[in-house]
Amino acid sequence: MSWTIGPRLVYRNRVAGQRPGVYLSKRENMKRLLHVALLALVVVSVAQAQDNRTSPANANVAADFASTTSATSSPTTSEAWLWPSAGQQFSNVSSLAQPGALAEPAEAVPAAPEPRFVYGSRDDFRWQLALGISLVRFRSSKYYATGVGTNTSITYFTNEWLGVEGNINTAFAPTIYQNEHVKYVSYGGGPKIAWRARKWEPWAHTIIGGVHVLPQTAGHSQNGFGLQVGGGADYRIYPHLSARVELDWVKTHLFGEWQNSAQANLDIVLHF
Repeated sequence: MSWTIGPRLVYRNRVAGQRPGVYLSKRENMKRLLHVALLALVVVSVAQAQDNRTSPANANVAADFASTTSATSSPTTSEAWLWPSAGQQFSNVSSLAQPGALAEPAEAVPAAPEPRFVYGSRDDFRWQLALGISLVRFRSSKYYATGVGTNTSITYFTNEWLGVEGNINTAFAPTIYQNEHVKYVSYGGGPKIAWRARKWEPWAHTIIGGVHVLPQTAGHSQNGFGLQVGGGADYRIYPHLSARVELDWVKTHLFGEWQNSAQANLDIVLHF
């Protein structure tokens, strides 16, 4: 009896000695569970707070997206009644999108401007500059002389057929008397009439001015009155270039008398 009781007491004491440790472990587990639950509550509350902050921004983004989609979408009946301009705009777009819609005729393209140079019209150039050689046959009671020189004239056309011309002619002849060279210069201005048609341009002019002649005779001046009447024809080679032939009758008053002379010119004419 004494042998069996001893082990029983020992067994009971051993079990009783382990119960406090079991109770302690359970308490620790409960505390850990409480801590985890509190931590989960904190995490959930923080997440809800962040959602509340971001929800207005998301709402604004959604509103903007809705407004843009509504602007691009077709208006409803109420919208078309409230905003007729929007409905009209949509109707125009839809009419353009229809395959059967006919396009309006395009505006007529203006014709290209005509070139400035046209034969026989006022679109021709107004200015003419003639440069060339001149042959003068001077006749007087004192002496005869045939000289070769230059011819320069400039003309401005006020309309299709009437122009104003300025002219200078020079001529130099061989010696007469005692090795005296004949020098002849005429100058003046006047009206010019031209028929500006096709490539040929016939014309006539009258130049009133003066004349200067050397050598000088005793008792008389070197200068006198000069009148030049004649005409010619221009042949248009290029729009800005023509060739000219001219023949004039020259009336001068020198040495106290009148002289009748002749003059011929061969020129190149520049148009501008």
